Amino acid sequence: MKCDGAGRLKAAIFGLLTFIALLGVISPSFAQTSSAQVPATAAPPAQVREMMQLMQTPEVKQWMSTQMAATPAANATPENQMSVLSGLLQHARRHVSMVSDAAMILPAQIGNASSLFFGEIAATGWPRMMGQFLAIFLVGGIVESIARYAFRRRRRRLAEAGMHLAPRVIPALIFAAATVLALLSLGWPPLSQSIAIVCVVALIVQRFTICLGGVLVDLIGAARTEEERQGITAPLMPGRAVALFWYRRCATFVIYFIFGWALIQSMEPLGYSPSVRLLIGYILGIGLLLIAIEAVWSRPHKDEKRGHGISWALTVYFLLLWSLWVAGFNWLLWLGIYVLLLPRVLAVSTLAVKSLQQTEASFLATRRIAAVLLDRGVRALIIAVAAIWLGHMLGVGADTMAAGDTMVDKIARGVIGGIVILLAADLLWHVIKAYIDGKLLDSSVDGGTTDEEKARRARIQTLLPIFRNILAVVIAVIAVLMVLSGLGIEIGPLIAGAGVVGVAVGFGAQTIVKDVISGMFYLWDDAFRIGEYIESGSHKGVVEAFSLRSVKLRHHRGPLTTVPFGELGAVKNLNRDWTIDKISLNVKYDTDLVKAKKVIKQIGQTLLENPEYGPHIIETLKMKGVEQFGEFAIEIRLSMMTKPGEQFVIRRNALAMIRNAFKENGIEFAVPTVQVAGDRDAEVDAAVARYAAHARANGEPAA
Repeated sequence: MKCDGAGRLKAAIFGLLTFIALLGVISPSFAQTSSAQVPATAAPPAQVREMMQLMQTPEVKQWMSTQMAATPAANATPENQMSVLSGLLQHARRHVSMVSDAAMILPAQIGNASSLFFGEIAATGWPRMMGQFLAIFLVGGIVESIARYAFRRRRRRLAEAGMHLAPRVIPALIFAAATVLALLSLGWPPLSQSIAIVCVVALIVQRFTICLGGVLVDLIGAARTEEERQGITAPLMPGRAVALFWYRRCATFVIYFIFGWALIQSMEPLGYSPSVRLLIGYILGIGLLLIAIEAVWSRPHKDEKRGHGISWALTVYFLLLWSLWVAGFNWLLWLGIYVLLLPRVLAVSTLAVKSLQQTEASFLATRRIAAVLLDRGVRALIIAVAAIWLGHMLGVGADTMAAGDTMVDKIARGVIGGIVILLAADLLWHVIKAYIDGKLLDSSVDGGTTDEEKARRARIQTLLPIFRNILAVVIAVIAVLMVLSGLGIEIGPLIAGAGVVGVAVGFGAQTIVKDVISGMFYLWDDAFRIGEYIESGSHKGVVEAFSLRSVKLRHHRGPLTTVPFGELGAVKNLNRDWTIDKISLNVKYDTDLVKAKKVIKQIGQTLLENPEYGPHIIETLKMKGVEQFGEFAIEIRLSMMTKPGEQFVIRRNALAMIRNAFKENGIEFAVPTVQVAGDRDAEVDAAVARYAAHARANGEPAA
């Protein structure tokens, strides 16, 4: 369907150019009339040449400019001073009069153009020139068709894999390359070369219009299908029928516009005056107006009554824009076009990028910077091109803005340059942010396999967020200063004033400066990282986040403490390298210490062989010996070396194992006891009495 449409468009354009040529063939009388009535090629009289030479002298130019500047000042009285509205009306009248006068000289200029064009063709040769023009119109399509046939299987595989961009863009690139090569490989006379270049540009633009429009329709259709598959009740993407409708209308509008532009550009080397070219442009503009009105009235809409109201409003709006164009108010025309189309174009570009991200999610998932460039870059490019084009339409081109000294030039240069600078700063910031966020996501501490890798990842998690915030401030300040400089504001005093204010604020906010500088040195010394447990004075907890002046500590019981860097002081980091845990036990004085040491050694070996605890043990549990003799027990000391943070779990399990092992081996823990002392003689007498009573009861003689 798209290939047939392209073929019909090519045939239509070729017919249009043929029609132009026929106009010159069937109007030789116009050429004769032109040569008879307008002696353009006759040499001017000697007096005219002398007057023209005098007008080019610097003295005459200066006198004329002085007189022209003095005349309005002399006539600027309150009675005859025209208002702004009157001036605009006079401008419109002059413009319409100029265009209407162009209709009178159009036949003569057609005759002159046909004489130039067919004279060059006759000198070069009709068969050769017709063959060359046919070549630039047909070679691109033929080469593209051959490439499509040769790579049809690969295109089918790419389409089945969900890659919608490459199968459509590559043939368009082949078409453009073949058309340009055909243009460059042929020898052209000067006049025909200018027309051929314009035709090639128009052909390439229409081919890429069809290509990119088809890509957009495919992307929206695929994204809508994915939303329906996921059961989204309020889909974000329009239906394929709606997208296809607007694709056809927009493609028709763009192709009609670009070939109308090609026709106007081809008229310039043929000698047509600017007023005649404007007349032809306005006549062709009626076609653009009809295409836009037809699209508005036939567009799909749900609310019939509201849809008709919008259609009438847009029709009147389009007629107003065309009237502004004919009246010569190009800046008002483009302002009206921007108000209507720029939000829609940005919305469509956002929709297209979102569709591409959905359909090419597997490709863009690991290419975050490409995704950001696609999202922000397309939006920035559209706005920048719109701003530069608006400046061009206002008569403030790039060369004028670079060398202009008028107030309008300065304001236009500043505004357009400011827009471009802010867009560039926004794009740069989002690219940097995407890169840093990607590094943070890829450098999760849990993903480290070794202690060194985990330490490196923790350092990245600590420093990159602060570096990201600093870059955001730097980019914003530089962008604002560049915009102010572009607007003509002297930023030197601002920078100097900012320095003075900074010194004053520094004296008044010493605590903040102290916090910021202390934080910089803490991070420079790598004193702690996110996820580490630190103690500093009365503050302790796990480091959760940083800012420029403080650190957030999460206590092991839950509270979150925000501590300024200036108040931290000496920092005790409990998560670096290794930690030694010491255990003290109290056993009775009659304990076999050699046996107790063997039992503890077996427990340490068991812990080391445990797959859950062993990887975290650097030196296993050992008995160091007798620490001291207590009042009721012998105190023995045990120790082990583990990785930071792992000692607590290992310690708890080791104590449980020691209790069970001591019980099995008859080793008792010592506990405090109380002995009560009484009268020793009474105890002896009581014991003797009990013994005598026992002997009498058993018939034994008493001692």
